[in-house]
Amino acid sequence: MTNDPGENSWFGASSLEAPPEQTPDTSDFKRLWQAFMTARWVLGAALVGLQTTLFVTSTTHSKTLLVITAVYFVSTLGARLLLQPRPLGGAFSKTWGVLIGIDVLVFSALQWLNGNNLNYPPLFALPVLLASVLGSLRLALGTAAGVTMLLLGGASWTLLVNDIDNPAAFAQAGLSGIGYFAVAFLANQLATRLANEGRRARQNQLAASIQREVNELVIEAMPEGVVIVDQRGIVRAANPAARALLGDEDRLRSALFDLKADPAWRPLLLLTRLCLGSGQSQEAEVELVHDHGSALKVLARTRLAAPQGIGEDSLCVLFLQDQRHAEARIRTEKMASMGRMSTAVAHEIRNPLAAIAQANALLSEELQDPRQLRLTTMVSQNAKRLGKIVDDILNVARARTTSAGEHDALYGLSETVHRMVQDWAQHKSIGGLIGIDIDPRPHAVRFDPEHLRQVLINLLDNALRYASKQPEAVQITVTYTDTAACVSVWSDGARMDQTVERHLFEPFFSSESRSSGLGLYISRELCERHGATLRYQRSARIRSGQLHEGNDFTLTLSLIKGPMTQDTDGNSLWQASLY
Repeated sequence: MTNDPGENSWFGASSLEAPPEQTPDTSDFKRLWQAFMTARWVLGAALVGLQTTLFVTSTTHSKTLLVITAVYFVSTLGARLLLQPRPLGGAFSKTWGVLIGIDVLVFSALQWLNGNNLNYPPLFALPVLLASVLGSLRLALGTAAGVTMLLLGGASWTLLVNDIDNPAAFAQAGLSGIGYFAVAFLANQLATRLANEGRRARQNQLAASIQREVNELVIEAMPEGVVIVDQRGIVRAANPAARALLGDEDRLRSALFDLKADPAWRPLLLLTRLCLGSGQSQEAEVELVHDHGSALKVLARTRLAAPQGIGEDSLCVLFLQDQRHAEARIRTEKMASMGRMSTAVAHEIRNPLAAIAQANALLSEELQDPRQLRLTTMVSQNAKRLGKIVDDILNVARARTTSAGEHDALYGLSETVHRMVQDWAQHKSIGGLIGIDIDPRPHAVRFDPEHLRQVLINLLDNALRYASKQPEAVQITVTYTDTAACVSVWSDGARMDQTVERHLFEPFFSSESRSSGLGLYISRELCERHGATLRYQRSARIRSGQLHEGNDFTLTLSLIKGPMTQDTDGNSLWQASLY
């Protein structure tokens, strides 16, 4: 993933939002707090300007009002710059006193000291709104009640001091108080509703972002290729599986590319145009022929997608499925059925085969003619070979791993490998193509000789199939470490396609239609049975005096250590113990 969350996103910018308790509510509250503090500061500046104007024009000579407004302006400026945003809570507190209490006292003082020249009660709406929006309903109603009591108290004080009966003053104070209660209730309810709606919207946005992120991860990890194409044939997005199927991933690293840029992609371009033109989903099996000559059968399915914005054209979603994967699954299912059948057949062969071997042994005891004895010997040898084949079928069909026994020890690995390679090269008549570099030390390994021959022949046949015709195009090496032996079969063949390499050791999977795809699978199963490993990698070797890269299959076997002894016939044996 890149640093910009939306750079290669399927659905635009898709970084997960922070949890609700960390940023969204805090940022909204901070904006409201700053708005109220700015309003108080602006109101303080306006009051200072008003009182200064009245004092200069000799409309009023009250220095007290000028001082009060100046102090109020300084306090609002200090609150704007110094105080941190904090909730007012549900009851009267120090924060309430600093903000709302000062406002109520200052506005009350202005109203009482100014007399009837100016009407300041409308200013009480600011502290009531501040308590309603930033506090609870109880605090808002309490603030409204306090303001109402002050207005009624002011009307009563005027009645006592002037001894003038003025019902209009009480009526005005009562109506103002009712208005403040209404403002407090409605403002608090509206603020609460908006806050809840905002919280739900952020939760929905977070859920949508998480779902979008999950969808993107699923698409990125899908084994099936997904490509989004517009009406001009420009690929808006493609997951890694699709880029691997289209080939030449280095050229496809850019965010956008054109299906018209490569003739191999023309079948896909025609299919997307047919889908966008007809408005109906399409499905077809196409063949992608790349520059290096390899052909890849792909099942392509199209679906229409909604435009990405207003005025945008519709998009076509192209699903690509490698037919080799589907065919491999079918072959795997067939193999499972064949495995069950072969197991049953092998069990049925064992009994008559044992009877044949026993009858042949009894017959050989009665015969004296050397020619007939040679025939019984041939029957015995082939019966043993057939019995071994039955055992191998059972082991491979069940894919079981058995512990290596003393009878699986191979003494003299280097000599055995050299002899097997020479016999194979002589049989293929390709001695000039083979390079042999074998450590001659007489080490022993835990592996059955016949199984090693089968594995080695499979690897050599594969190497020869893809190698060039140059000298030493196929190289065999045997090296040793303190605990293991490594038998390597290298060829100068071209790099395998990633889809082939990914399924290299799967049964019935092959890049060639004429190949059964069982050789590497059986070789790996035989290696695992003996505790060995078989792996593939690209490596460089010297061929004809130059360094060439090629395909390298390495078989790693466990060494047997121990002093050599001799049997009754004088043959060398190891007193074996596995590393």
